[in-house]
Amino acid sequence: MALPAKLHKVRLTISDLSRHYYQDHSLTVAQHPSETTTRLMVRLLAFMRHADQDLSFTKGLSCDDEPELWLLSPDGRIVLWVELGEPSTKRLKQALSRAEQVVVYSYGGRSATQWWAKYQSELSALSRLTIYHLDDPQPALLAELCARNMELFATLQEREVQLTNGEHSLDVQFQQWR
Repeated sequence: MALPAKLHKVRLTISDLSRHYYQDHSLTVAQHPSETTTRLMVRLLAFMRHADQDLSFTKGLSCDDEPELWLLSPDGRIVLWVELGEPSTKRLKQALSRAEQVVVYSYGGRSATQWWAKYQSELSALSRLTIYHLDDPQPALLAELCARNMELFATLQEREVQLTNGEHSLDVQFQQWR
């Protein structure tokens, strides 16, 4: 018998100063049984960075042909495809054939750095692909904010997110690898 997903209720207030996007979101986010808390929180962070009324979580780990997040246009085109971790170049090329823009959020230490070193020249040749990296210890600190019921306040400006849950605050900075 398969383990059920763990549901997280998230009240999210986003102030994106670069995009002039100021909105509250009430989300129910499913954590796949094999998904770490860190990965879940990086998914939420990616949502914050691209927040839009039409941005949605997909089946993610449960489905091979969908990203973690996507933004669909009213006519069904995939405007934005968001991946996490260290996707294969084959997967990214397939995503680029389907979406107008693909964004990868890499996180962690040595394995992410090795992935980038190995595929940098091939990935750099792909247009419409952006890769951000969240270096250690930021992912682990982000995971400390995780709870079954979360109220998060995010202020975004360029590649920095100031995140607080009312008790603890965290400044998250992304490196842009591509």
